[in-house]
Amino acid sequence: MSPSHKSSIRVRFAPSPTGHLHIGGLRAAIFNWLFARHHGGSFLLRIEDTDIERSKEEYTDSILSSLSWAGIDFDEPLVIQSHRLAEHQKLIAQLLLEGKAYYCFCSQEEVEQRWAAAGHDPAFVKYDGRCRVDQSRVGSGQPAAVRFSIPDDVREIKFDDLIRGTITVDRDQLDDFIIARSDGYPMYNFVVVADDADSRISHIIRGEDHISNTPKQILLYRAFGYNIPFFAHLPMVLGQSGQRLSKRDAATSVLDYKHNGYLPEALCNYLVRLGWAHGDQEIFTKEELITLFSLDAVNKKSAVFDPEKLNWVNSTYIKQTSPERLFQLMVRDIDPLLAGQLKGWTATQVYAAVDLYKDRVATLADMVAKLCVLHDGPKDFNQHDMEQWVTAQTGDHLKEVITAFEALPSFDADVVQATLKELSKKLGIKLVAIAQPLRIALIGNSDGPGVFGLLSVVGRTEAARRIKLLLSQITIQ
Repeated sequence: MSPSHKSSIRVRFAPSPTGHLHIGGLRAAIFNWLFARHHGGSFLLRIEDTDIERSKEEYTDSILSSLSWAGIDFDEPLVIQSHRLAEHQKLIAQLLLEGKAYYCFCSQEEVEQRWAAAGHDPAFVKYDGRCRVDQSRVGSGQPAAVRFSIPDDVREIKFDDLIRGTITVDRDQLDDFIIARSDGYPMYNFVVVADDADSRISHIIRGEDHISNTPKQILLYRAFGYNIPFFAHLPMVLGQSGQRLSKRDAATSVLDYKHNGYLPEALCNYLVRLGWAHGDQEIFTKEELITLFSLDAVNKKSAVFDPEKLNWVNSTYIKQTSPERLFQLMVRDIDPLLAGQLKGWTATQVYAAVDLYKDRVATLADMVAKLCVLHDGPKDFNQHDMEQWVTAQTGDHLKEVITAFEALPSFDADVVQATLKELSKKLGIKLVAIAQPLRIALIGNSDGPGVFGLLSVVGRTEAARRIKLLLSQITIQ
């Protein structure tokens, strides 16, 4: 869609603070944010805490922290839904006064019993409208919910979904739904309409699990005479089993991805591509996403969350990021004490070590672990690698290495490389016959970055200590 008045575009993300922000929620927020930024409109944030029993301030804080980490900013003050309770109750009173809603004294158990007694399918219970025609208990002091009275002339609800096309819901799929509980607190479908209208929301972009709510909300928009916004329902995110995404398929919250070492821009890039595409391009800058994003390119089909693909996207971003920023993210998001764990290393050593590993890790959590091993030295040596690379002559070769290192005027990677190449030629062996045992001495296994860079970061004295430790193991064996 290409709105004619871009500045009038107003969208919102409205999470419930009943848990931490999850992957599906973050994707919905990103799609709304990109739509607003693409059209020069406004992106709003509202906390929908109508579930009084389950809503917690700690979850609100967690949601705000997650969005901030992901770089999703909003353009107007945060709205807390419960703070508008008085306005909601005023609007409910208006509907009651206009005869568009009525008090209902029926319990859910009574509704189900009457439905079953009438021979209807108990799997889909509809309210039979008893209190709509019998208001004799009004004023009795008994607790009562408030139901919206669907107009008699409504035969169907039809709306044009910007992703799915025309959707039609027949009247027989609806009943007079509750808009306020008997304790006076309004229900979700009612407050969503009231708050979206108050915020002048032009487009509602949300998950397809809300499609069933849309007809009810449209009826409420009509009842108040509000402008009806455009609707766009995003495809679901599924696990690799094809079922709805669960904790087995993905981390429990967005903050888990933060603490597990995913870059925020990488996670956002991956989530945008779940259901949206621009040709075969996989990696986008934020500016490119803002420029290119369109609801027209959003798929109707559900998207499958692939952890391996996310790791690939994250590793691509890591490779493209400076060592300085990567280290800042590791300290900020994963281990605030990391600088202390790398005590004794200069900034040059730290950044050089990060640079060595940034082409070899999928997450920053992986890199933290590898940096600590490189700094502290291995706790043990991989036996398979020892058997493969340590021969009867390795001990003598490593002693030659220590002697050669002691004579070097400096210990940078180029000097070390030239020295080891010359030594291997002198000994009549391939360079790998020296390089792999050295890598095992430095990090405990033969799989790692270039040994010359590792030696340069560790330094001459520490390298000699680790080589001697490996020599002692060889002697024991």
